[in-house]
Amino acid sequence: MFTISVETRFRASHQLALPDGSKEPIHHHDWLVTADLSSDRLDNMGVVMSFQKLRALMDSVVGDFDNAAIETVGYFQQNNPSAENVAKYIYDKLRMRLPDGVKLQNVRVVEEPGCSAKFGQ
Repeated sequence: MFTISVETRFRASHQLALPDGSKEPIHHHDWLVTADLSSDRLDNMGVVMSFQKLRALMDSVVGDFDNAAIETVGYFQQNNPSAENVAKYIYDKLRMRLPDGVKLQNVRVVEEPGCSAKFGQ
């Protein structure tokens, strides 16, 4: 099994809804997103997938978040904009755009150093 990883970044704010119905103060993060992909075989270039193509796909998925409030993206109007839900959202969107034979293992998002969430198989 071959595995590759690509990172991208975006800056966005979020405001979590707390269990008592109140909201935490809105705050910004410089988010780091890492996607790990794998394949049993390499393509005709000898790679799982082009790093440039993967980064472009990732950037298109996270583009709606950049310099925005995460909760303004449709999915987050019904789901708390937690790091866990951001990881799941990116995973679901990215997985649908991959070539045949390439499997998305997981997506990890880092809100700030030492604070991350991962979603995947």
